[in-house]
Amino acid sequence: DAPGTWANVVPPNPRTLAADAAAADAAAEVASVRSPTATQVAALSSLARRKRIFLGGVNDFLPIIRRSHRLVLVGCGTSYNACLATRPAFEELCGTPVSLELASDIADRACPIMRDDTCIFVSQSGETKDTLDALDYAAARGALTVGITNTVGSAISMRTQCGVHINAGAEIGVASTKAYTSQIVTLVMLALALSEDSLTKLTRRIEVIDALAALPENISKALELAPEMEKLAKKLTEQQSLLVLGRGYHYATAMETALKVKEVTLMHSEGVLSGEIKHGPLALVDENLPIIVVATRDRNYAKNLSCVEQLCARHGWLMVLAGEGDTELERFAKENKGGTPMHLIKVPETVDCLQGVVNIVPMQLLSYYLACIRGLNVDQPRNLAKSVTVQ
Repeated sequence: DAPGTWANVVPPNPRTLAADAAAADAAAEVASVRSPTATQVAALSSLARRKRIFLGGVNDFLPIIRRSHRLVLVGCGTSYNACLATRPAFEELCGTPVSLELASDIADRACPIMRDDTCIFVSQSGETKDTLDALDYAAARGALTVGITNTVGSAISMRTQCGVHINAGAEIGVASTKAYTSQIVTLVMLALALSEDSLTKLTRRIEVIDALAALPENISKALELAPEMEKLAKKLTEQQSLLVLGRGYHYATAMETALKVKEVTLMHSEGVLSGEIKHGPLALVDENLPIIVVATRDRNYAKNLSCVEQLCARHGWLMVLAGEGDTELERFAKENKGGTPMHLIKVPETVDCLQGVVNIVPMQLLSYYLACIRGLNVDQPRNLAKSVTVQ
């Protein structure tokens, strides 16, 4: 996108898009769950050479965004979880207070939005009614509005002052998969672009950019877990409930995993901040309730180990998402004396702010296989629509 042209007002221009229905049906059969972020490989591979981020749709507005007193990340469903996954990256790299808002809640509670706020609206379709209403609410109060969408010419891309197209390609399934990972990557790239004027963040920026370049390879390795996830799905087929725990960057993975399980498998699932388990959820733990703990190594690793230890002590049925070569969790798995052996799901490790992109892949695969085993339509879950255009 050329700088400054994101939100030019143009008259309606209906277009007919060429599409192969047979190819679309074939793609729908395997679902986008099985190929997340596939369209980003070329773009990410060039980052290690350039060591900088250029986002044409927001480049002219970066100085204004840097002067903002607050960043407000706004989304619904999976897009909200992408905001949740990247809030710590914005806080660390930009040093600006960051608020996280559900689009449907902003107007309902008359959320204070100031003229010196920058509001970032995230939507795969760019047509989500609640997000559009929140956008109008923020614009009426003078805030700078930024759009992050997957659809060129969508309402959000037309109404915001600047923004970025994530270019994830068409998603056939109702449940968002590659758009989620692409949204995380795009938001992290925006945080990197905003921090480009900070010398104190230079080492960290280079670390994250190098990790971005290596992300396609790590995702490919995570996709190799498909057979393991299929076997695990068979063990969960008859279960009616699932608990998913995570903290820090991993909390978003827990929330998105629970959402995907709800959407496509019709199983009740709940994402919980693992620091909150003693405030209620711990009462549910026994050998009959399947629990997934996202515990790849980062600055909260010791706290995640403590969580796993507490669950083991109560004979919980644990499936733990761990980094490759994590000997500490391997020891826990061997020593677990619960009714069901702890299952370790080992994923490639990357920098903390991008680990969620890798971690969610086996969870998407688990949801996919669980839905298939139950005989459900993965791409068209009941009662749901791809683009929510009504309140």
